[in-house]
Amino acid sequence: MSDAIKHECGIALIRLRKPYQYYIDKYGTHQYGVNKLYLLMEKQVNRGQDGAGVANIKIDVPPGHRYISRYRSVENQPVADIFQKINKKFRKALKNNKDKVRDGRWLQENVAFTGEVWLGHLRYGTHGANEIENCHPMLRQNNWRSRNLVVAGNFNMTNVDELFDKLVSLGQHPKELVDTVTVMEKIGHFLDEENQRVFDRFKGIYENPDLSDIIEDNMDLQRVLHRSCRDFDGGYAMVGMTGYGAAFVARDPAGIRPAYYYADDEVVVVASEKPAIKTAFNVDYSQIHEVKPGHALIVDKYGEFDERQFVQPIEKRSCSFERIYFSRASDPDIYNERKKLGKLLIPQILQEVDFDLENTVFSYIPNTAETAFFGMVEGIEEYLAKQRKKAIMEGILFEQDLDKLLSFRPRIEKLVSKDVKLRTFITDDSQRDEMVAHVYDTTFEVIRKGVDNVVVIDDSIVRGTTLEKSILKMLDRLGPKKIIIVSSAPQIRFPDCYGIDMSKLKEFVAFRATLQLLKERGQENLADEVYAECVAAIESGNATVKNYVQALYEPFTHDEISRKVADIVTPKDLQAEVAVIFQTVENLHVACPNHPGDWYFTGNYPTPGGNKVVNKAFVNFMEGKVVRAY
Repeated sequence: MSDAIKHECGIALIRLRKPYQYYIDKYGTHQYGVNKLYLLMEKQVNRGQDGAGVANIKIDVPPGHRYISRYRSVENQPVADIFQKINKKFRKALKNNKDKVRDGRWLQENVAFTGEVWLGHLRYGTHGANEIENCHPMLRQNNWRSRNLVVAGNFNMTNVDELFDKLVSLGQHPKELVDTVTVMEKIGHFLDEENQRVFDRFKGIYENPDLSDIIEDNMDLQRVLHRSCRDFDGGYAMVGMTGYGAAFVARDPAGIRPAYYYADDEVVVVASEKPAIKTAFNVDYSQIHEVKPGHALIVDKYGEFDERQFVQPIEKRSCSFERIYFSRASDPDIYNERKKLGKLLIPQILQEVDFDLENTVFSYIPNTAETAFFGMVEGIEEYLAKQRKKAIMEGILFEQDLDKLLSFRPRIEKLVSKDVKLRTFITDDSQRDEMVAHVYDTTFEVIRKGVDNVVVIDDSIVRGTTLEKSILKMLDRLGPKKIIIVSSAPQIRFPDCYGIDMSKLKEFVAFRATLQLLKERGQENLADEVYAECVAAIESGNATVKNYVQALYEPFTHDEISRKVADIVTPKDLQAEVAVIFQTVENLHVACPNHPGDWYFTGNYPTPGGNKVVNKAFVNFMEGKVVRAY
């Protein structure tokens, strides 16, 4: 993605199902859990580099001993920073107690981060400053072990205001109006109520301290989650740990945000991506399961687990951007889907180059589009194979023509490479544009000037800024006749509000292209009409019912908007002709049939809150407000 956007966070949970000493004896180290969590997080670091956090809970340590440990970091390499600190704590504790290095009981009573329940989080900040206070896991503390709550997640809520008001109506005084705080406090509130319910049930039958154990054994986390989450509107995969060692992973009813788990007799493991679990625990993909939408994987104090429904599932709308870009392509399903996305673009590409493959060079914008590029090349090869078969079957070729046809291969070159050492951190716009223009390097002397077409595939085109400021200028210096930029994703037309940092309409080049088309065709009044409808819906409280912004795109075809995008991103002094090809929504669903979430392309949001967000985003645009719509 040449126009980088921030996106979904990453989660990791490990529950050691055996006593701590078991892992020391079997694996020869007291750091089994630490090492496995580090692997899970490093293999998901693509999901968040703004910050990270780790929390650990010890089960059944005696009173007077610390049982919750937590580190968070916003350093340049936050995961490495956290685990260096944990290892430093181990070394310090064992420096004068080397004989205790294999004594699980002593370690748990004297050293932090020696518990059985581990929670890790990788943050991509879509809201709030990049400060340590905004890093997960969040901690809600209490002297009753069963009232302590640690929460982390990959989520955005569209109805934060309503959730905030609900907390106030419950008698709370939340410190911030952000979804992280409201989510944690809402779950915490009903966790407190569940504690009280169980306490009232057993008081008089048991006395303290036995009553504390009875409460922990009878807590119903499914009930807590049902009462907490039934009015959530958003996409979420939330992980929670209680102070007594029970844990949960709750997934939204549309399955928007991903969550996968693996379990055996030693561990229960959860992560945002399957390859992380496979790598860390060396298991087959067939052993890794998806947490079902509207369900929570609940692990009790004793390590027993079950998947339970806590809200009614709705139509599954898993995020397709996970498949196009965010998740690692080392997942075999994602790898094949990305290849298919590239292959399905072949008819459009052939038409754009007028079927002139002899004078066309294929390349890609590194590095995430590489897999789609393989699929595109595979599609070209299949097209050529059909052409060879047709020519042979018709028998109309001279020998030299047949030789040429049989030996011809698509021309593939690495035209674009990214200078990983160059950072465009300069804030002054004029200087930053100059820096952006040099983030990428080109390979010269492989394009025949004025003769060759250049086809370059990217995984998606969001703003178009990097195309205009850098890539097209850079490719033009090679002297091609025509430059075709290909997006393996469809046109991004609508904001996301479930995890991806795409909340402002004016940032989308497809939206700007549509507005320009309206202006050119004298239909600007349509924007005013949509604005009036959005304002009226917001004022009447009906903004969740309909996405009025979809009407802006209805007068135009997919190809008309693509052509206008090409006009917008083409620098005035460019010599080559420019075309832009976008994946179709129909082909997206052919390539990724099990992940139909497409609201950023179609405006068909999976929850009512999505309609409210897009309508508010358009009002913000029309009123010149540069703020998030949720």
